[in-house]
Amino acid sequence: MNRTPSADAGATNLLVALTLMWLTGVALRLPLLAVPPVIPLIHNDLHMSETQVGALIGLPLVMFALAGVPGSLLIARYGAVAIGIFGLWVAGLAAAARAFAVDIWTLYAATVVTGFGIAILQPVLPTLVRAWTPQRIGLGNAVFTNGIVIGATLSGTMTIPFVLPLVDRSWRAAILLWAVPGLIAALLFVLLAPRMQAPVRAPEMPRRWWPDWRSPQLWLLGLTFGSNNAMFFGANAFIPDYLNAAGRGDLIGHALGWLNGTQLLASLVLLLTAERMQRKTWPFTVFGPLTFAGLIAVVVGDGVWVVIGSGVFGFAAAISFVVTFALPARLSPPDDVHRVAGGMFTISYSFAVLVPIVCGALWDLTGIPWTAFLPLALCALTLTSLGTILSRRSAHH
Repeated sequence: MNRTPSADAGATNLLVALTLMWLTGVALRLPLLAVPPVIPLIHNDLHMSETQVGALIGLPLVMFALAGVPGSLLIARYGAVAIGIFGLWVAGLAAAARAFAVDIWTLYAATVVTGFGIAILQPVLPTLVRAWTPQRIGLGNAVFTNGIVIGATLSGTMTIPFVLPLVDRSWRAAILLWAVPGLIAALLFVLLAPRMQAPVRAPEMPRRWWPDWRSPQLWLLGLTFGSNNAMFFGANAFIPDYLNAAGRGDLIGHALGWLNGTQLLASLVLLLTAERMQRKTWPFTVFGPLTFAGLIAVVVGDGVWVVIGSGVFGFAAAISFVVTFALPARLSPPDDVHRVAGGMFTISYSFAVLVPIVCGALWDLTGIPWTAFLPLALCALTLTSLGTILSRRSAHH
């Protein structure tokens, strides 16, 4: 069997390509998930309401929604490598700038720019998978999503027990420290990114970038992914304040550690089973209800059950996240991955951005902390039903 030039290039640069995609995956989540462990400190320092806390978590998701399609356009015009480098620098520098915020509005501004940098990076990764690892799409997807999960895990598990004591419990220094790996990733991307092979297409055919909004599959992708993201960011945002309000602030580090740490375990499982999980219904029918069960344990349980519930939630959410995130590269022709991914991110984050704000508003309006988790429970049910429909459709695509 003859090997294509893109396959030869992918084989030659496989290790470098996988390393860069993994590092970019880390940079997608590390600066975002550095915030939840220090939310009680930011809350007190800047005198925030619960609704403002929800907005702080929701603002990057606004940018993910607004910049998904522009990211697709930028990739179509300048290429995934150039936009990858640009996005990494923007996200890294803006994430560091949050440490110097003087009030809630300057913190919001730096968070918006951080979200923009990450937003244009997101359609880059599925595009690079098709370009750099065309014969190993399952491996490429598993590697970059493993980086995403590790980025979330590191900041979620290490901030409270290790980083805060190291920096004299300064949330500013902690956020600044977590911005450094993204800047290192940006530098390595500049130095090591292999030349990307352009997909073969007729020279007179312009490269498309506008998503097909009439595609039912695109909407299923977007709403399924949106339900997953809304649950994940909402849980990270409100579990710390919820446990504080319940008089169990001592559990925050353990709960966030297990919520994010079990995602690493899920990602390692997926590295071994990536091909067998794609386009199957059971990752949604099994792990969607498990996210719901984990939330119930956090709200109803106490002590170790809160920690176990957080771990179950994190593990289950990671499975459906990775399976859904990988679908654009599998379901699209090489020259359409960026626009399918851009459309999916626009729909998903337009949906997800409202949920943390609604969670905080319910808490503020009722004065009852557990009401903040009601929208997340609805998202778990939505993820289960829509993900099942999507996987059945894609199995016959």
